[in-house]
Amino acid sequence: MTFSAEFAEKRFGYGLSPVIKPVASIDAMLRGISATDQMAQSFPIENFETFRLRMMAATAARKARRQAQDTGNEDAIKRFTKQRNVINREARQAKADWLLRTLLRRTYTEQAFFERLADFWGDHFTAQGKAGVMRRGTSPYLETAIRPHVGGRFADMLFAAITNPLMLHYLDHDRSIGPQSVRAIKNQGKFGLNENLAREVIELHTLGVDGPYTQADVQQLAELLTGLTYQVEKGTRFRKDFAEPGAETILGQTYGPNPGMGPIRQVLDDLATHPATARHIARKLAVHFVTDVPPTALVSHIEQAFIQSDGDLMASYAAMLEHPAAWQTDALNIRPPLEFVSAAMRALAIKPEPLLRHGEKEVAALFYGPMALMGQRFQQPNGPDGWPEEDEAWVTPQGIAARVEWAMGVPRKIASPLPDPREFVAHALGATVPGEVAFAAAAAESRHEAIGLVLSSPAFQRR
Repeated sequence: MTFSAEFAEKRFGYGLSPVIKPVASIDAMLRGISATDQMAQSFPIENFETFRLRMMAATAARKARRQAQDTGNEDAIKRFTKQRNVINREARQAKADWLLRTLLRRTYTEQAFFERLADFWGDHFTAQGKAGVMRRGTSPYLETAIRPHVGGRFADMLFAAITNPLMLHYLDHDRSIGPQSVRAIKNQGKFGLNENLAREVIELHTLGVDGPYTQADVQQLAELLTGLTYQVEKGTRFRKDFAEPGAETILGQTYGPNPGMGPIRQVLDDLATHPATARHIARKLAVHFVTDVPPTALVSHIEQAFIQSDGDLMASYAAMLEHPAAWQTDALNIRPPLEFVSAAMRALAIKPEPLLRHGEKEVAALFYGPMALMGQRFQQPNGPDGWPEEDEAWVTPQGIAARVEWAMGVPRKIASPLPDPREFVAHALGATVPGEVAFAAAAAESRHEAIGLVLSSPAFQRR
């Protein structure tokens, strides 16, 4: 294995930058994961507890409006409708600002591997709001449930993600009530068991679709998870009147007999450290960071590190980075749209102050809309399995055309002045600039076209 600083930035980060030095070693990459989260300090995004204040305000406005409708008070209806609309608008504007801050973190980080891992785990634990203010909650969820656990135990991240109100809302777990619970017995026929969360925990988050489980395991886990819910005013909590009484058996292990957060934590710990989970996570890491069809030896090496460390993520990352297959330069993955935009901004060293002055409509025109045409709507994957890894998902006629259009048009709107193309091609691609790309950058009729040609090139699109 030969470590290459430039290749490390491309494969395991967001590409090269004219103002940030490439990472010096594998040890430096790993140290960056446990270091202080400088980018969260430089470009802060509110955590979920702060975001919950927006949810509380929206809930209060909605209740007040309903009461005004019951009494026929037209002035009050208008007042609380306006208040609700203001809260929703401010949340939309905040989400646009959080996208810019996310991009700036990737532009200026010296710990790019950490940022890539945070994105990877955020996708692994996909969650999004489906109505009202909650639709803007993904960034605060990532800030609270994912980033603090990137360098820790997988079990801790699993517990933080699964118990976050956004995940419970996304998978409709707030509607899951044990068939023999106190609440269900008092209200016959009105409530039922929802298996969404249990199924995704097993199939997507831990064991994998091909894991050693049965439908009975899913149902028993769903029953064990009843009672886990959230309230806007109080956050995540356990409601005994929702919980299915008695013990539950999952993968041959019995939990209970008394329902509560203790048995829930225990089953999640057991699932997190199961050998099938190690295999599932190892393969996902190898596919995401190395190639769509990773070598069996690489996957096995990561898997064994996961098992031997009892699910310590740092051991898994180290195993991936130390394996020679991780540094092979063939079968390069294509950057998904958000990663492509992030890499372009890093290569251009976009200045923070002008960018952060852009409002919601400008963000939509510069980023939301173009990325949707590329095939990736910001924080809105089609399902809980997140975004696809296969290159075929991104290499489509419309997707490639949208990338070229963005590369030709947007950089000159957010970078002033544009860099000299002859310097930019070296900053963006490093020592391995293809001759045809260097020629195109020098021969283009205008500076913005030259920049666009570099960003559109296969050499930049892949990592």
